[in-house]
Amino acid sequence: MHYPLHIKDWMRIVVVAVVLTVLVTGGGVAVAQEESEARKFTEPTDPGYEAPIANYDPWEGFNRSMYKFNYGFDKYVFVPVVKAYQFVLPKVVRTGIANFFDNLYEIENVFNNLLQGNAEGTVNSTARIVFNTTIGLAGILDPATPMGFTKMEEDFGQTLGVWGAGPGPYLVLPILGPSSVRDGIGTGVDAAVGTVWATFVVDEIYTNASDRDKLYWGMTGLYYISKRAGIPFRYYETGSPFEYEYVRYIYLKYRQVEIER
Repeated sequence: MHYPLHIKDWMRIVVVAVVLTVLVTGGGVAVAQEESEARKFTEPTDPGYEAPIANYDPWEGFNRSMYKFNYGFDKYVFVPVVKAYQFVLPKVVRTGIANFFDNLYEIENVFNNLLQGNAEGTVNSTARIVFNTTIGLAGILDPATPMGFTKMEEDFGQTLGVWGAGPGPYLVLPILGPSSVRDGIGTGVDAAVGTVWATFVVDEIYTNASDRDKLYWGMTGLYYISKRAGIPFRYYETGSPFEYEYVRYIYLKYRQVEIER
């Protein structure tokens, strides 16, 4: 049975996008408070600046502004919430939550493996869903990995790359961070697939519309907190004056390797 996105979901997405745009074009109030701290890192406008690594970044001004916005959001909102999450919940519980969401969104790996014509990956990802959902208690445990069905992450950005699409200009997305035009499109497609699947799962659990919405948005928030908790990177803590350039280079090189493997 097909479960389309609810109109209210799209409205929320549009509202979030508008708010983020206003924050960015407004200069990022939270980030402005840390301008003196951020200035210790080399900028293209600084005397004697030399870019250590060259990549296709025609929107560098916008991307640097977005990078600083993400830094402010991460420092004052995301990381404090993550720290509270880690303080309240023991590691074994956090691992179970991460496993649950990995299993829930494994459908995206199945989807992209199919589109790439990767039969082995499709079987592997499908087997992970079957075993982790049943033996693994709805994905809280991960018995599929020791059984030999290791996680093979595929996204639509990789699918477009396999189909021959180039990355296009480098792009820093609000909150999500490093990306490219190709991967930004891929992120949107994967989000749509994941939303449709998560909505289907939630609808199977609850028939009451109010309960469905509360559960869906609660799961969405918990998913992003859990995801961020698993990423050790913190903005402006690399010790390098060229952090922006290095993050850009590492991301683009990593994506190239992921597509070519």
